[in-house]
Amino acid sequence: MHGRVVPLPAAAVRKAVRTVLTGERRHATVSVTFLGREAMCQMNLRHKGFDFPTDVISFALPDPRGGLLGDLYICRWQADREARRRGLTLREELLRLVVHGTLHILGWDHEDGAGREASAMWVKQERYLRELM
Repeated sequence: MHGRVVPLPAAAVRKAVRTVLTGERRHATVSVTFLGREAMCQMNLRHKGFDFPTDVISFALPDPRGGLLGDLYICRWQADREARRRGLTLREELLRLVVHGTLHILGWDHEDGAGREASAMWVKQERYLRELM
């Protein structure tokens, strides 16, 4: 780890991904990477065209053997800002982002803006999060 603080233990990340996959009755291999603000800003610009850090970006590819392969990138800095803004723990927000990104990998989506938290995906995400807390 070379001086870096692990934002969420690997066991908690695995459990969150597994909870979603089991609940959705899906198979996927998901890698989760935590990025700093600058690295996420670069990724968001390169892949989404936005020159600012975002909280989570996910990519899904079909696995030739069946199932899915997914890459999930989470910005700890952005998660910390959002947790403080909402009065949550960083752990809760990071778990939310793991669940959120995993659902995106499985094909779920939501509106941006005001309708986001009323979407079926958000409701499902919060249900999984309650299981994990």
